[in-house]
Amino acid sequence: MMRRFAGVVVSTLALLGAGCWLVAATPAGAATPAAGSPITGKPPLQVVATAPKGSLHNPFNGNAAIAKEGHQLFFNYGCNGCHGGGGGGGMCPPLINGVWIYGGSDDTLFRLISLGSDKLQAAGYYRQTIENVVAPMPSMGPLIKSDADLWKIITWIRSAYTGPAGHKYK
Repeated sequence: MMRRFAGVVVSTLALLGAGCWLVAATPAGAATPAAGSPITGKPPLQVVATAPKGSLHNPFNGNAAIAKEGHQLFFNYGCNGCHGGGGGGGMCPPLINGVWIYGGSDDTLFRLISLGSDKLQAAGYYRQTIENVVAPMPSMGPLIKSDADLWKIITWIRSAYTGPAGHKYK
């Protein structure tokens, strides 16, 4: 049974769960990921700290409504300041062309945005190609509120992507 409370949908079963102190809430009318998704609601840096390398996969891939939310979050978190409003680049590399310096897997993108390029390299990831503009990516993990927000941003980036299919969904 679902109930509305102050603009939030809460599962009655979650409230009744024995010993359950945390209740997952979804804003009324918001799109939710598919069942079994890795959305935890935790900050990205916490997710990265506990997820084995290669295990992160975007539950929102291909969802146009989520991509629209992701584009707004892209602006809200200031990504456009470096990568341009449409992801076409600026003082930092474009996100929508065929050159992704560290590769295009969901896991790599989530970790790159969370950790920044220096810490990503320290974690064993390496440059796979060169881009004309190669400023270091700062760690956005401390700023982005949750893994859901970061997956939504990545969903938008993939929806705006115009390069080769190799980076579309890995």
